[in-house]
Formats: sequence, C-alpha cells, structure tokens
Amino acid sequence: MILENLKGKRILLASKSPRRHYLLKELGIEFEVVDNYQDDELYPEELPIEEIPVFLAKKKADKYKKLLDKNCILITADTIVWCNNRVMNKPDNYDEAYQMLYCLSDNKHTVITGVCLRSAEKETAFIATTDVYFTKLSDKEIEYYLRKFKPFDKAGAYGIQEWIGYIGIEKINGSYFNVMGLPIQKVYKELKKF
Repeated sequence: MILENLKGKRILLASKSPRRHYLLKELGIEFEVVDNYQDDELYPEELPIEEIPVFLAKKKADKYKKLLDKNCILITADTIVWCNNRVMNKPDNYDEAYQMLYCLSDNKHTVITGVCLRSAEKETAFIATTDVYFTKLSDKEIEYYLRKFKPFDKAGAYGIQEWIGYIGIEKINGSYFNVMGLPIQKVYKELKKF
C-alpha cells in the first residue's frame, strides 16, 4: 500500500456508487463497501450551498458510528449539482431527469462534492467544486441519453464519463474526478494526513 499511515487500517467506503468504488480502487487502497444506508438527502434549507454536500456526507457517516474503532477509517461523500440557483440531486424519474438536462444545456453549473473521513477518534471533512459548461443539447440528444444510459442514480442526471459528457461538455474548471463523484486527489491528500 502506498500510504504507510493506512497500514493495518480497515478502510470503509459508504457508497453504492460504482464510480466512487472505481476511483478509490484506482488509488491502490484496499477497502470494503458498506452501503446499507438509504440516504434521504434532506438538509436544512438555510444552509449555504457549499455546506450542503458536507452536511449530507457527515449525516451518512453518522449512520455507521457503530462500525468504527481505532483501526477503522470511514469515507462518505455526497455530490450536488448547482444550476440556476437550485440544487439538483438524483432525479426521481425520466421527466425530472429531462428537466435537469434541459436546464444544464447551454449553461454553466457547479458540481460540489462533500467528503467526510471519520474514525472512532477523529474526523475531517472538505469540499471540492468544479464548474462545468455544457453546449446546447437538442431534445433528441437528451432523449437518447436518458433512454440509453438511464442516469437516474446521478446528481444532475448525467455522468461526465458517459456519452453526454463526450458530446455535451465544452470545458470544466476544476477536478474532472469530482464531477464523476469523488475528488480523488483531495481524498488521497487528506488520507495521507489522517
């Protein structure tokens, strides 16, 4: 293992996201997935936008307190999309996903991921933000993407690593991996210090 400070530690990732699993695995870190928690993604309405993902990541971490001991590190994360002064989480259905992509089309939005690292003894939490610029998407392109890729498990109803990212994203400012769901460089940096 590349991170000496993690030797002998049990790393838990509380996420159902295959993208988060993939990114953490690519770091060369051995981990177990714990994903039996159903997240309601509710947060206080008065929270500033940049605090919402950290609030949700910590809320997820709270559900796993019983699993933690001094040799265990839990990783939780939550990603939101902020566009036109509104939060876009995972869409509930096709129509909601269509409306999200229609809103993102020919527009800039911000992807914010909050990450919480927690052990029995300490906790650290942080965010990463990335601005994403979409080109104008046609109705046909949005419909094709939704039918073929069914992105209903993704904040903002899209995956940057999928077809819609290939044809629709003009540029990004910030971490590409953050848009995938986990700012992996920041996670590595924080694990190194944890």
